[in-house]
Amino acid sequence: MVLYAHDLEAMEARVKAAGGVITAPIFSFPGGRRFHFQDPGGNELAVWSEG
Repeated sequence: MVLYAHDLEAMEARVKAAGGVITAPIFSFPGGRRFHFQDPGGNELAVWSEG
């Protein structure tokens, strides 16, 4: 599942504070930037932002 956030850095900090584990730090891809994380239940998710 991929979620959207206006402020990617703030969302990454919130994910860490909530116990998520960053599995791929913020990186650029065609169409924006994103990071991947694993939630405390073991689910792999991503968050992206434009530009």
